[in-house]
Amino acid sequence: MPSQDTKSNWLSRLRSGLQRSSAQLSEGIAGVLTKRKLDAAALLELEETLISADLGPATAARLVAEFGKARFGKDIGDAEVKAALAEQIASILRPVAIPLDIDFSRKPFVILVVGVNGTGKTTTIGKFAQSYVEHGLKVTLAAADTFRAAAISQLQIWGQRVGAEVIAGEQGSDAAALAYRAFDVARANKSDILLIDTAGRLHNKNDLMQELAKVVRVIKKLDPEAPHATILALDATTGQNAHAQVEAFRDMTQVTGLVVTKLDGSAKGGVIVALADRFKLPIYAIGVGEQAEDLQPFQAEDFAQALLGG
Repeated sequence: MPSQDTKSNWLSRLRSGLQRSSAQLSEGIAGVLTKRKLDAAALLELEETLISADLGPATAARLVAEFGKARFGKDIGDAEVKAALAEQIASILRPVAIPLDIDFSRKPFVILVVGVNGTGKTTTIGKFAQSYVEHGLKVTLAAADTFRAAAISQLQIWGQRVGAEVIAGEQGSDAAALAYRAFDVARANKSDILLIDTAGRLHNKNDLMQELAKVVRVIKKLDPEAPHATILALDATTGQNAHAQVEAFRDMTQVTGLVVTKLDGSAKGGVIVALADRFKLPIYAIGVGEQAEDLQPFQAEDFAQALLGG
């Protein structure tokens, strides 16, 4: 369990990271409710405020309808609105706030990380690796994004930094063959966890789909149950585009959960609520900065409170 100081530091970073999102929501809510009762026009403006914070039309409409049931026609302050919405949002998020569970009977436990280029896949892998190594686990990294030389070198830097072996090949080499070799090495050196980076060229979706399918196929030759987890990394700054990315990668591979990165650079933090409401996929972790400790397991109440400025 994290210490109280660690928890406090994380909450502070989370609030800071969500500052742009929460400021936008708070200002919108305050503007809607200045000197007026909660009437139909106010509810419509509140719904528009939630949509502008990337909670999505369907989720926003449902939240506002539920919120307005017992309060319609009453005088109500922005603090009460924010508290009520935070609780409603937390209730949407609780079912998906599920940490990534490592099955230690699998050696190695294989985690495939997918996502479009620029979402922070490689950095996320490095942060996970550091956390696992700090907890005494042996980790192997596979640089199977062979399309980008920068991804290979970035993963090698992370490996050196955290003390994890990195299996890499030449730029343009076969990603599936590299993943197979990495699994072989990880099994031989008795690694607890194998983290596999992958390419993310959605503009060439058919090629990417075939490449990911091949990676999964060759891994299953060594363990029919692998990959044991498939993480989709999403960049919060893309807002509603994250929905299309979930749909695309869910078609390509069996996504088991999400990691949402770059919340500190976004006014679109509400997209997490929309994703949870629509796809019901576990959210393993969220990221609010560049340091390893800035990636932490997702907590529904903490996020909902921070999003509403609490």
